[in-house]
This record gives sequence, structure tokens and C-alpha cells, in this order.
Amino acid sequence: MDKPTNIRNMSVIAHVDHGKSTLTDSLVSKAGIIAGAKAGDTRFMDTRDDEKERGITIKSTAISMYFPMEKDALDAIAQKKDGNEFLINLIDSPGHVDFSSEVTAALRVTDGALVVVDCIEGVCVQTETVLRQALTERIKPVVCLNKVDRALLELQVGKEDLYQSFMRTIESVNVVIATYNDPVLGESQVYPEKGTVAFASGLHGWAFTLRQFANRYAKKFGVDKDKMMVKLWGDNFFNPKTKKWTTKDTDADGKPLERAFNMFVLDPIFRVFDAIMNFKKDEIPKILEKLDVKLTQDEQDLEGKQLLKVAMRKFLPAGDALLEMIVIHLPSPVTAQRYRVETLYEGPLDDESAIGIRDCDPKGPLMLYVSKMVPTSDKGRFYAFGRIFSGTVKSGPKIRIQGPNYTPGKKEDLFIKSVQRTVLMMGRYVEPIEDCPAGNILGLVGVDQFLLKSGTLTSSETAHNLKVMKFSVSPVVQVAVEVKNANDLPKLVEGLKRLSKSDPCVQAWIAETGEHIVAGAGELHLEIVLKDLEEDHAQIPLKISDPVVGYRETVQAESSMVALSKSQNKHNRLFVKAQPIDEELSKLIEAGKMTPRDDFKARARVLADDFGWDVTDARKIWCFGPETTGPNLLVDVTKGVQYLNEIKDSCVAAFQWATKEGVCAEEPMRGTRFNILDVTLHTDAIHRGGGQLIPTCRRVCYAAALLAQPGIQEPVYLVEIQCPDSGLGGIYSCLNRRRGHVFSEEPRVGTPMVTVKAYLPVNESFGFNADLRQATSGQAFPQSVFDHWQLLPGTPLEAGKTLDIVTAIRKRKGLKLEVPQLDHYYGTYLFTLTLSDISNVMLTSFSFVLSCPLFPSLPLLIDHRQARKFIFLRDRSKTRIEADRVSPPSLSYSKWSRPRGSHNVSSMSPRCDLRQMSSRRRFAAVTQNASVPPPCPRVNESSETVSVKTPLSRTCIVDSRPLSSSDQKNRTCRQKISLFSE
Repeated sequence: MDKPTNIRNMSVIAHVDHGKSTLTDSLVSKAGIIAGAKAGDTRFMDTRDDEKERGITIKSTAISMYFPMEKDALDAIAQKKDGNEFLINLIDSPGHVDFSSEVTAALRVTDGALVVVDCIEGVCVQTETVLRQALTERIKPVVCLNKVDRALLELQVGKEDLYQSFMRTIESVNVVIATYNDPVLGESQVYPEKGTVAFASGLHGWAFTLRQFANRYAKKFGVDKDKMMVKLWGDNFFNPKTKKWTTKDTDADGKPLERAFNMFVLDPIFRVFDAIMNFKKDEIPKILEKLDVKLTQDEQDLEGKQLLKVAMRKFLPAGDALLEMIVIHLPSPVTAQRYRVETLYEGPLDDESAIGIRDCDPKGPLMLYVSKMVPTSDKGRFYAFGRIFSGTVKSGPKIRIQGPNYTPGKKEDLFIKSVQRTVLMMGRYVEPIEDCPAGNILGLVGVDQFLLKSGTLTSSETAHNLKVMKFSVSPVVQVAVEVKNANDLPKLVEGLKRLSKSDPCVQAWIAETGEHIVAGAGELHLEIVLKDLEEDHAQIPLKISDPVVGYRETVQAESSMVALSKSQNKHNRLFVKAQPIDEELSKLIEAGKMTPRDDFKARARVLADDFGWDVTDARKIWCFGPETTGPNLLVDVTKGVQYLNEIKDSCVAAFQWATKEGVCAEEPMRGTRFNILDVTLHTDAIHRGGGQLIPTCRRVCYAAALLAQPGIQEPVYLVEIQCPDSGLGGIYSCLNRRRGHVFSEEPRVGTPMVTVKAYLPVNESFGFNADLRQATSGQAFPQSVFDHWQLLPGTPLEAGKTLDIVTAIRKRKGLKLEVPQLDHYYGTYLFTLTLSDISNVMLTSFSFVLSCPLFPSLPLLIDHRQARKFIFLRDRSKTRIEADRVSPPSLSYSKWSRPRGSHNVSSMSPRCDLRQMSSRRRFAAVTQNASVPPPCPRVNESSETVSVKTPLSRTCIVDSRPLSSSDQKNRTCRQKISLFSE
């Protein structure tokens, strides 16, 4: 523990059922923790009862193992080392996609990964997901091709076919690694000739790397073992007659030569299998003697698979091969933290904490990351499971416990407490230890009540947080839970708190309706979580609703006009527009590759270059939302507004509120950008406080969203199904019934299996597994992983399926069934102004009609004699009518200078660039021809102006009664329209 150069922190990651826990048993048995004969059947790392029942890993489990290494292996280690004793901290993680968050928590605290791949099924959807996560965290992979025994016993493939199958699988892994590789990590691709690929049978407990065979043959032939390793893979052929190596597959006579891998590696294995499984009792002792395998008398009496297991374990022990590969090729904490510090630490890379992490310094400031909580044997308490990156942790001294929302210099989400005890995680047991230096993985007692799921522990007052983990799955499936007995409600609330702690991905909250909601990554995840809640955390009987799916609200176009909202005291006005942001940008934010804590100049450059943003706007992103990290943006595009910084916090709070509960169905928003175009504020600070501005800003965001063609996005699973050819018809019919569609169908070479990939809406996925098995007679095995959000056709403002979904959500949440209309949030309406007869309006009846295109049922007849705020001014130079109702900026139509008389205007569209206007007064003018009717004898002033207050919009339409034929013949004049605000 005190020699960080001799520690290896590693995770075992793979697709479900590819043999992680079984393979891990080999290492556990080599460490002497379980008997060698039981390795492969015990699954020591599966600690829960339901893990044993279901045969899958649900929680990631850690174990620390001590191994002495032989001198031969030590010489091959390129990194620094200190003696021959090594500590392997191994974490066995789940393979089922619903438990991907456990994999993320395991990867954060490790430096290397053993990627297990079934050599028959090949690289599957979850293999790719976990490998991508590992490379994102800068974790170095090595690969183990498992279940080689199945290829020999079940499929009975030939040597060359098996080699080609290995080749294709390794190629598939390298394609994934090349796609996500980080240059800082260096060469991450895996090659058998370099010793970074092992071939194994976890169930039978044997494994080998080319290094082991190279050692055997190097002694036999008297050649260098590194050269021998290279010869044992690829297009290298050995000619037994000439005793020479060649790269051609035929000799001088044109006879085929056997590949070196097949001849020197596979041939001995095939012979053992053939002799034992075909009961060739005479040949077995000879073959085993050649391979230097000695059996006891009891073992010699075995036959069939039992004898095969014993013989192969003695010939190629899995523990030796895997241990050698892990120690030689995976990095120590000292090596790994040099290149991982950039992706781990949020603060500057030259402060004392970053330097401590980079050097893995046990005497530096304490930096410890807690990645998950592990329940203790006594219910209700948790071990904080984490990794020390710098310093030494021990019980006693007070340390700073910083939650994920901690900001340096502030006291929010910060506790100063001491650790009660430190323990070493040993699978299903724990071992107490006095202290623990940098580079180790451990459990802490006494900090669980100060952290929810994860956080940073430090002794430095200036330390920033270690970066928050980004999960590859989202909790998209929700259920409501309630107690059967009302007296148990406090137990349920307490149980939900514990449940939230125990699972990195699960979310629990109380809805506005009073329901307790639990959200998980999928059906299986929810089933396990609710079982835990009922039996362990709350220990009460529960009623559980049918699962429902979380949706996302978005916008599909730019707001058709500028949304306005006024504060309650009418002294402050906000002008906002909404527009969609690129799907790629949304994914970038969700993946954590663009965050609010990035350097704003670098971020602006990316937005400008890759997404076509204006650089100035990109530098003025106020915040991300919801939860300050979501894929919605609030952008300040104002010019020269006073007091703007004073209202920033209020606007940010309102934006977080609006994006967490969207306007249509109170679902979170996604992929929306809100631009603050202008703000008019009261000069006195007391009149522009949070109480006035937070509700105002939320209303204006909702109004802008309603004006921007609101849409609904539903979550979609990527489903990977493996089945024989005969089951394809059942798969297609099952998917078609559920709105799914197949986009890829690949036959697995050398097997009758086909891999089908399809997209399936999460809402349609409930019961899909059972349906599929029924349709294919149990031959199909589906794996569903959340893939993307898909926009539903239509808008919630029009009748259709989208509106039906929104109505159902609103009904479930206890809201009014109708989607809120624009007038709920908008300061005033957008009116179409109808002037029946301009001379009558001005000089006779003094009335005109205002009607709203969004609400045609609201015509409004205004007469200046009844409206108190109408002012009628008339003197020699000007006649003017003003309507000051409840409205924002004015629209002024300066009619004409000469000739005198009334006129009609048909369909005018003034345009203005709002960002280039001053804050107190906007001005833009366009000119347009307008027909002028005959002069009106009753009007003899040289000019008249009608000012009507309407919302400030880039487009305003002024309509009139159609002109008569005599009017049409009249000459035209220039028409000047000005748009401004007061």
C-alpha cells in the first residue's frame, strides 16, 4: 500500500454474460482467497442474493489482492517498480446496460481496465459503451477474449477459423479504441504480439497470452522471447522442413504451410481437447507429459469435462496469465495520474492540489474522490467508497467534505468533519486499516451523512473539486410509489433518501401532486431498485404504479416575434427570443464535453467555428440549465443596458426554473437557447429585486418558447438483438408493432447467429423482452441502451399525437388539461390593426378595432371617448391619437406629408435589428409605396400621426379595407414607418 509504483487499480468491464465475474474468480483464487477448484463456479464478487439468483452482477464490488511476481515478469515491466510485491485493487462491474452508472463509478477510481469479450458473440453494444467510458476517463485497456472453450466444444471450429474469429474481434475492439482514443493516453490499441490480449476460458479456469507460449518456445529454440512473440501472431508461417520462418502461406513446392499461431499455440490446446473429450485414454498421459502437466491419482480417475478443466488449469492457469498482463501492461497510480490530472481536476493545474495529484504524493494535501456509497451490514449507514489521489487519509483530523455543487470560496455544499474509520473493501467483507496513502482504493466510515452520492474530500482550503462523473445512461423510466399503510409514510421518505444514496443513477423526488417518484435507467434497473426499497431501505409494503417515461420539451424554430414580459410593479421589462440549438451541441453538453466551467473564450471559439455562433454572443452565455449543466442556454445579446449585472442572478434562477419545468407539460427542456434581446429596468434597485424579476423572466421564457413552435422529444433505446436466422421474422414483426425500426443486420461470421440493431422508443419498450422471446421461441436475446432523444412530429399547440401525449402527462401531474396559451405569460398581445376608414378614425368616430391573430376570438373595439388613457391632441401642425393600454413599445406610423387626405395601407412589414438600437429608444425605418385615395376635404393639416402601442416585433401587419377601383388609379407616395420604444 505504501509503494504506489507497485499498485494496480483496475476494473473488469464487459457486455452482460461475457464472463467478468467468472474470470475474476481466477485472480481471487490465485490470491488464496477461494479454493482453486471452486474458481469459475463461486462468483466470489457477486455478493447479493439476487445477483446469484439472476446470474448477473448488479453492483460493482471491489477487492484488494496481494501478489508476489517472478523475476521474469518484473523484467518486462517498463514503469518504475519497487520490489516484487504488487497490490491489485480490482473492481468487478456489472455488464447489464441498466447498471452502467456502476461501471462509471468503478472507472473513475481505477487507472486500467480489463475488457472481457465473448470470442463467439464479439464486440456488443455494451462492450462499446463501457470501452468508450473508459477511454473518456483516460483509462488504459487490456483485452481478454473469453469462452474459448465454447468455440472448441460447441461450435467445434478449426484452428484457422478460430484464428480469423480472434482477429476480427480484436479488430473490432481496436476500431472502438481508435474512435475515442486520446493522444495524451498514448498507444491504447491492443495487440496479442505485445501481450495486451489474453485468450481464456473463465468457466474452466484457464487462460494464456502469447508471452507464456513465447517463454516456452524461446527456451526450446534458444531465441529471444520478444522476437518469438511477434512471430506467434499475424501472417507468420514456419516451415518444419527448412526450419525457417516465412510470411508466405506456401512452401517452395506450393504446399500450404500452417500459421505459427495455429501450429505453436492452438495445436497443443486442440490436442488436449481432442484426446480428453474423445476419451483417448492412451494418448492423454503422453500429451500431458509433453506439456509438463502432472495430475494426482484422484485427478487421473476423472474423465470428460472434469478432467479437461483440471488438465487445462494446470497447463495454462488463468490467474498467472491475467496477473502478468495486468502488472506489465496496466499503469500504476504514479504513471496514470500524470496524464489523468487534466481530466480529473477542475481547478488550475499548477495549484498545490493538482501538483499533489500529478505526483501521487502521499505527503501532499489530501485529495480523495468518493464515487459511490456502499451499504453497510447495519441498515441505514454507508461506506463512502473512493480513491485517494493525493495525501494520506486517517481517522481523527478534520477534513473538508465538498459536495458536487461546491464552489471555491463559498460555504454552500461544504462540511468540515473528521473520518471515523478507514476500511479496505474485500468483496463481501471489509478489513479495518489505520491509514491509507495516495494511490489506493478504500472505504470511509462517518462521511455518508454529508454527501448524497459522490464528492471530494480534501485538507486544502484552496482545493477545487474533482470533476463530477458523467453517466452514459439517463433515468428515463419513472414509477410512482406509495405506502399501503399511511402510518409508514415517514419510513418511505427515509427509505427513498437511502435509495438515492445507494445507487449512482437512481433519482427520487416528490412531485407537486404529492406523489413519490422513483426514476431508473430501465425496466430491470427499476425492478431491482424497488425491491431494494421495499426489502432493505424502507422495509414496508409498497404500492407501485405502472412505469412511465420522461419526455423533454424543446423548440423547433426561432420565436416568431419578440416575447415581452413586465414585472408585477410594471417598472421592468424583458424582451426575449427562443431558438433551437444544434442536436450535436446538445449531445456535447450532455456528455460533459462543454460545461459552464470551461474557459469562456475557448468555448466561444468552439461555438463560433463548429456551430456558427456569433463570437460576441458565445462569450456572453449566462448559464446552462436545468441543474446548471443541462443542454439549454441563456445568452445575453443586449447592447449597452444599464444595471444588467444586478439582475443576472434573478434571470439565471428563473431560467433554471423554466428549463426544469417546461411550459407545455412541466417536463425538463432540452436543446433551447434563450436570447435576452433587451431589458428596461427601474433606476431604483429596490424596484428591480428578485421578487419582481424571477417570475417575470420565467414568464418571458415560457412566452418565447410558445412562440417558437414548441415540440416534445421522447427517449429512444438502441436495441441490439442476437438470434439465429430463423428468428428474424419474429424480431421485425415485434419491432414494427412498437414503432421500432431496424437499421443494421450483421451475420456473425462462422456462426448461425445474426446481430440486429434497431431503434425503439422507450415508451414502447415495456414488456418488449417477453414479447420478443415469445415471437422468436426464446431464441432472441435483446439488450437495450438509451441512445438519443427523438422529436415527435407536430406540436402540442395543434391537435395530434403530440398533444395527446402532453395532455396525458398533464393529467398525470394533476395540471389543467389544456396547454397554457400565450396570454398566460405574454405582457400584451400581438395585434393586427384594422383601420376601417382613416378619416373616420381620426375625425369622426375615433374608434378602431384591435384583434389578435393568436386569439381571433378577442377583437377589441376601442373608442377614445370611453378609454381613459386615450389622448386626442390637435393643433395646426398635427393630429394624433395614442392608445396606451397595457402595452410595451410604440408603433408609430407617420403617414404622409403631401398630398393631404386619408389613405389605406396594405400589409407592411417593418424590419429592425434590435441589437443595434440604444436601450432607451429603438429606431428603425423602412419605406414602402402606398396607394393614396382622393384627398379628404375634412382634413387640411399638412401631416397626421397615429401611434398605437403593440408588442415590439420584427414584423407588424397593418390591414385595411380593400381599395375601390377609383382609389387604385390614384398616384402613390413614399410611406415612412418608424418603430421605437419609449
